Amino acid sequence: MNPFTMLKEDHKKVKALFKEYQGLGDRPSKKKEKIVEQIFNDLEIHAKVEEDLFYPKVKECIEAKDKKLVAEAFEEHLIVKRLIDELKKLHVGDEVFEAKFKVLREGVMHHIEEEEEDLFPKAKKGLDGKSGPLGVHMEEEKEELQKHSAGGMISSLLGRN
Repeated sequence: MNPFTMLKEDHKKVKALFKEYQGLGDRPSKKKEKIVEQIFNDLEIHAKVEEDLFYPKVKECIEAKDKKLVAEAFEEHLIVKRLIDELKKLHVGDEVFEAKFKVLREGVMHHIEEEEEDLFPKAKKGLDGKSGPLGVHMEEEKEELQKHSAGGMISSLLGRN
């Protein structure tokens, strides 16, 4: 699979989940909780694949002046992961949860926009048509992480205890 297609599909899915959550109104519900769990899981897997495989490869092949885009993407991931960790300690519907979840959504949307508009074009140019093996490797890691996340093992795979 093309890595850019895979990442854009992930982006599209998480944007749809955020939109679905917003459409459920202000009251807490089991459906909202399920959507939140899915968003967290999808973002954690997506970030792990990008950090382990995509960003290092992109950093190798883009111009020096553009490497700051990769550094910024890593920093944005750190913020998202911190917010997810904080949100996991709260309850859907709580005032603080809703405020943090909104910040998470806005941060993720900003990150997606920057990746797709700024980083991906430079990465495509740098990879110069040699992204096939990277895409395959990314897809394999994503599938492996998804298998483990179904069994509740994702936290240990992501380096959490």
